Amino acid sequence: MEGKKIAVIFPGVGYHADKPLLYYSRKLAARHGYEVVCVDYGRLPSGIKGNPELMRAAYEQALGHAQDQLAGVEFGAYCRVLFVSKSIGTIVAASYDTQKQIGAGHVYYTPVEASFQNMGTEGIVFHGTGDDWAGTEMIERECAKRGMPLLVTECANHSMETGDVLRDLDILRAIMGETNRYIWEFTRE
Repeated sequence: MEGKKIAVIFPGVGYHADKPLLYYSRKLAARHGYEVVCVDYGRLPSGIKGNPELMRAAYEQALGHAQDQLAGVEFGAYCRVLFVSKSIGTIVAASYDTQKQIGAGHVYYTPVEASFQNMGTEGIVFHGTGDDWAGTEMIERECAKRGMPLLVTECANHSMETGDVLRDLDILRAIMGETNRYIWEFTRE
């Protein structure tokens, strides 16, 4: 499909756009002709894992920053809109897409449980069984409910790493291969 395309990167808490999953995703999106915009949430509260009040405060702050930074973007001027998100960024991306009714394609890296409250049916999800921010059974159930592809990596943590550097590089390569396939298919729909 010809025309302008935009990819918006929604980072996690402490997992900024220069960390491996988002860094290489940005490169892939650019390779597919997407203009890339990275959202910055400012300094979010720390210690949010397991604390619903702090998680909600971090989410609201992150969403507010995203809304401010993306206010000047005319999404209707683009033939394709892709949201690439990580952790709390998956909640922000899903919420922003729902609120603005953009109909974006989504690459969700390690979504947290609350992300599924606003997730639609378009996208691909990556999760590690060692991720202590979201249970594997819940992720599998929610993805199945939506008919969304889910790629599960055994023993990978919330950063999709295992602690074995060479294995982590193999995991990263596999994730980027699937991300590239998703972007290619979404772009050509």
